[in-house]
Amino acid sequence: MLKTRFTEMFGVDHPIVQGGMQWVGRAELVAAVANAGALGFITALTQPTPEDLVKEIAKCKGLTDKPFGVNLTILPALKPPPYAEYRQAIIESGVKIAETAGYKPQEHVNHFKEHGIKVIHKCTAVRHALSAERMGVDAISIDGFECAGHPGEDDIPGLILIPAAADKVKIPMIASGGFGDARGLVAALALGAEGVNMGTRFMCTKESAIHQKVKEQIVANDERATDLIFRTLHNTARVAKNAVSQEVVAIEKKGGAKIEDIAHLVAGARGRVVYEAGDPDHGIWSAGMVQGLIYDIPSCQELVTRMVSEAEAIIKTRLNRMAGMSVAQAAE
Repeated sequence: MLKTRFTEMFGVDHPIVQGGMQWVGRAELVAAVANAGALGFITALTQPTPEDLVKEIAKCKGLTDKPFGVNLTILPALKPPPYAEYRQAIIESGVKIAETAGYKPQEHVNHFKEHGIKVIHKCTAVRHALSAERMGVDAISIDGFECAGHPGEDDIPGLILIPAAADKVKIPMIASGGFGDARGLVAALALGAEGVNMGTRFMCTKESAIHQKVKEQIVANDERATDLIFRTLHNTARVAKNAVSQEVVAIEKKGGAKIEDIAHLVAGARGRVVYEAGDPDHGIWSAGMVQGLIYDIPSCQELVTRMVSEAEAIIKTRLNRMAGMSVAQAAE
């Protein structure tokens, strides 16, 4: 069994995390991840109201007695959701782990910590990780350029970002972006992380509530099947490549695009229809480059067990054998 500072701190068996995902992070998936010995997160803002979030947390508690958390992503908006009310719903529901992401989380971090809730903050740059560490979070999730969703504006891939962050961040850190199998898990540990966070890979499991056709599309896609949108708006997002994302990219390439020019294409309601109705070309939906490493639709238990057992095998056989060869060569 792979034990790290992260597994010890958060009381889970395996250094694997299913982070928050809009329209995807629901009770059935989170409970399945938890029951597999990993750490899953309900996505707070997927629920229409704080009251609905309370119900979703209760539903998850009815499906597992293992640790799980709730993600609260804070983004600037003309009409922001009632973040404080969602935060209070998390606290009053007795959740002990929160994942924060986005814009100026200090208020939320402080309130969570006052109630004994451990906080993981998701960020895309070393400077942001250090800022979150100063805020008092318990762990960092560092997102490389390969990730689905928002990779930041620095375009630093995980092979550089993870060790760069590990050199400076003192609290436990999990690696996110491009992870989907045992090889990635071992690599992340070697680079200085204490575990991995996976989004797209957990989307493509039996317990994920998205439509089967979307899961099959993820399996069919390769590592090139993503687009970067909102580049010209300095709010880059990596999404699955489809007819809609290509139209957005074309509009941005013309120059001078404003959000009003593409709002009808990128509306969240259209993305939700993708997941619910199974039409991958209906709207924008998040998926990472790791699609190129996804070949099946296992249960969460099968996925986690396979990753951990194969990771242990890589460490015990391939790496130890290589180390042994080096020792023998040195002795000659």
